[in-house]
Amino acid sequence: MKTEITNLFELPVYTEKAIFVGNVDDVVVDVDQKKIDSLAVGKLNPVIKEVTKGPGLRIPFRIIKSIGDIVIVRDIPGIFRSPAKEE
Repeated sequence: MKTEITNLFELPVYTEKAIFVGNVDDVVVDVDQKKIDSLAVGKLNPVIKEVTKGPGLRIPFRIIKSIGDIVIVRDIPGIFRSPAKEE
């Protein structure tokens, strides 16, 4: 299935464990290889923003599982963790 790159902008990004990551801000293209290298994600989940200590995150295209109405990425332990439960 082919999709235009512009259709990816502002799509919400979630992990496969349903944790919101952020929204797609930009697409990084490797012109020499003629493929997408990564997605630049902004409007990050506050929990992830604390871990990355930056305004955005680049997600390598190889860890993207699915693109449709949302983008689903594989879970990376330590980066995409659920907030601690309060007792």
